[in-house]
Amino acid sequence: MTEAQPVTTTQPMARTCPFDPPSEYRTLREQSPVAEVTLPDGLRGWLITGYEEARAVLADPRFSSRRRGLRTGGAPAGDAPVPPPAPGMFILMDPPDHTRLRLLLTGQFTVRRMRQLTPAVEKIVAEHLDALAATEGRPVDLLQAFALPIPSLVICELLGVPYADRVEFQRNSATLIRIDATPEELQQAQQALNQFIGQLALAKRTEPGDDILSGLVRSGELTDEELAGVGVLLLLAGHETTANMIALATMCLLQNPGQWEALRADPSLMDGAVEELLRYLSVIQYGVRRTALEDVELGGHRIQAGSTVVACLPSGNRDTEHFSGDPEQLDVHRPYSPHLAFGHGIHQCLGQQLARVEMKAALAALIERFPTLRLAVPVEQVPMRDNMIVYGVHELPVTW
Repeated sequence: MTEAQPVTTTQPMARTCPFDPPSEYRTLREQSPVAEVTLPDGLRGWLITGYEEARAVLADPRFSSRRRGLRTGGAPAGDAPVPPPAPGMFILMDPPDHTRLRLLLTGQFTVRRMRQLTPAVEKIVAEHLDALAATEGRPVDLLQAFALPIPSLVICELLGVPYADRVEFQRNSATLIRIDATPEELQQAQQALNQFIGQLALAKRTEPGDDILSGLVRSGELTDEELAGVGVLLLLAGHETTANMIALATMCLLQNPGQWEALRADPSLMDGAVEELLRYLSVIQYGVRRTALEDVELGGHRIQAGSTVVACLPSGNRDTEHFSGDPEQLDVHRPYSPHLAFGHGIHQCLGQQLARVEMKAALAALIERFPTLRLAVPVEQVPMRDNMIVYGVHELPVTW
C-alpha cells in the first residue's frame, strides 16, 4: 500500500470550457486515479477519477450510500449512531431497505414501458416546437421554452402530478440541488415538496388513477412518509437531469457544427449520439459519494473504514483507458462503450431509459425542424449552473 497525501479539493474547480470537467480531474486520472483529497467541507476523503476504479466503487457493497462515518481532521468519526435516511429516499439507502423500495418501482420503469411512451413524448416535443416556431426572429430561452417542459410534462404524467403545479415544485427542487443552499433553505424546500406529494398521495387514496403514485398507494407497501419521499425523489430526478442534458447537449452541438450537421445528414446516428452526449457531458458534475464500511484496497491504496469516497463520473467518462479515440472530443460516430452517466451497480439510474427516449425525441426533432438554430449570445455569456449538483445552463438564448 502507498501513503497518499491530500492533493486538491473536489470542488469548486474552475472549468475552462463549459462542456469539459475541470482540467485537474484529467491530471489526477493520469497520475493517481485514486487520490486522497480535502473535500469541500474540509474533511479528508478519496476522489476516484478513473473509469474502472469508479465503476468498482459503485458496484462494491463495502461502500455504503448512507452518509456515515465522516472523518474530521483525518480522525475516524467513531461509533456514534448514524441517523437513518429520510423515509423513501432510497438513493441514500443500502440493502435491504434500498432493495425493498427499488423493487416496488422497477416494474414501473421497464424498457418496454418507456419505449411505449415514445409517441406521447414525440407529440409533446412537436407541440413545443410549434410554439417555438412562432417566435422566429426573436431570441428565446430554449431551456424554458423546450428543454424543461418536455421531461416535466412526462414525469408529471407518469407520477400523476398536476403540471399546473410545476412552478412550485421546480423552484423547490432547484433549491435541493444548490451547493450553496443553507441548511434552512434545504429543510424548507424538502418539507414543501414532501407536503406537496403527501397531499397528492392522500387524494389518490380516494381517487386513484393510472399513474405511478396511485400504483404505489394501491400496493399498500409504503407508509405515508415513504410515499412522499419516493415521490419527491422521482419528481426531482425525472426532470432536473434530463432538462439540463437536453439544453446542454443542444448548446454543445451548436458549438460543434460538424457534429450537428452529421446528425442532420444521418438521423440514424441519433441513438449513438445520445450515448456519446451522455458520456461527454455527464451532468452529475461533482460525482457520487460513498462511505467505506471496512478497510478496502483500491488502486494500490488502503481506504480506511469510515472514509468518504467520491466517484467522479465526469472524469471516469473521459478515461482514455476505457474509451476509444480521444474521449476529450465529442464524436457522434464513436462506437458505444458503457459509460457512467447513469451511475453503476444497484443505484444505477432507474429512469435511464426514459431519459434516452426524451433526449432522442427532443434532439432529433429540434435538428430537423430548426437546422439553422444558433446561440443568440456569445457562448461565454450563457449562464452555467456551476452552483448546482446537476450541471447545465440557467438559460439558453437561441435564435435562427
